[in-house]
Amino acid sequence: MRPMIDGHAAAPLRDRDMLCFSHDWNGDPLSKTHLMRLLARHNRVLWVNSIGYRAPTASRRDLARAARKVLAAASPLHQPEPNLHILNPLVIPAPSRSWARSFNRWFLRQQVLRAMRRLGFERPINWVFNPAAALTAGSLGEDLLVYYCVDEYGAFAGVHGESLRMMERELLTRSDLVITSSEQLWKAKREYHPATVLVRHGVDWRHFRGALDSDTQLPADLSRIPRPILGYFGLIAGDWVDLDLIAHTARKLPHVSIVMLGRVTMDVSPLRGLRNVHLLGHRPYASLPGYCKGFDAAMIPFPISDVTLNSNPLKLREYLAAGLPVVSTAIPEVAATGACRIGRDADDFVDQVRAALQSPGPSCALSDAVRHESWEARLAEISSHISTVAARRRLSPFGPFADRRAA
Repeated sequence: MRPMIDGHAAAPLRDRDMLCFSHDWNGDPLSKTHLMRLLARHNRVLWVNSIGYRAPTASRRDLARAARKVLAAASPLHQPEPNLHILNPLVIPAPSRSWARSFNRWFLRQQVLRAMRRLGFERPINWVFNPAAALTAGSLGEDLLVYYCVDEYGAFAGVHGESLRMMERELLTRSDLVITSSEQLWKAKREYHPATVLVRHGVDWRHFRGALDSDTQLPADLSRIPRPILGYFGLIAGDWVDLDLIAHTARKLPHVSIVMLGRVTMDVSPLRGLRNVHLLGHRPYASLPGYCKGFDAAMIPFPISDVTLNSNPLKLREYLAAGLPVVSTAIPEVAATGACRIGRDADDFVDQVRAALQSPGPSCALSDAVRHESWEARLAEISSHISTVAARRRLSPFGPFADRRAA
């Protein structure tokens, strides 16, 4: 039974200090962004920007990112939103080297503890989304350690898979609770930790429902592109986009405009010369409902790999919240919704696109079907799992932040 304070059940995710080890805060909103923003309404959050799990290359992009990291570390702590503090740590970018891991373990811990002291953080709940944070996880005076696993990180291209899997196993053994976002991940991680649960992604439903609002304007660059439009938004990278499939679809459906929004980090030469393919570049999150309003259908053209088979595409529910029919490759979490068309091979993918365009979106019925899958609903689900662990651990129902507020 949950403890009672002043006649009310104590909420395990209220009035506490929180740590979050994740991607860089200034990136596009991901699952951790949505959840930490919700938690920051009633808690204080220290978000630790990415410490990296890939060794950098000599590419211009990697060198520029390294330079930004060094410059950001000159002012390591800032507060972009109420109750949400961002730490820009420095680490040696050599995750596969034992000497670098040893140094980073000490140096990263010192940086985080210094930030915690400055903010007066005590007994935090530590949310780890990045397995490389195993370096310090469990050594920061945590009341609770949660590993929130949203990808099979060791399968990504460009990582030292063996080192990353070793760090993840270390993290799994230390965690009090493991949350996974796909059934495939749940099956894999529960072999290492019995307290592993499945919580699928939510969606910022009100934001993407804007695609159906009469006041939402169609972006000018999209309005010039002929309909029907098959759309995509997200990172355009080798792990996530099958360019050969897109090229095949474009050739088979020359009357269909294929519009792709997102940062490009791969060679897109297979699309060269295809006049019905439009790469518009990265677009702000706030503008996505407007683009969805101009899409007739949306696609998830993932290549089939260990990365994608374990994934739960965030864009899936965002497309559906915008009321768009969705065509995807055979990704288990997409198929599990029962709401999308699945292309089993390249020709079948084209056939599914044709069928989807027979009933183009945006559609209120498709959007309404995922209305109950908000991030607020997902956080309530997570809170229930935390309560179970808290009861078993006899976790303090309220953290020191509550003590200070009451003083």
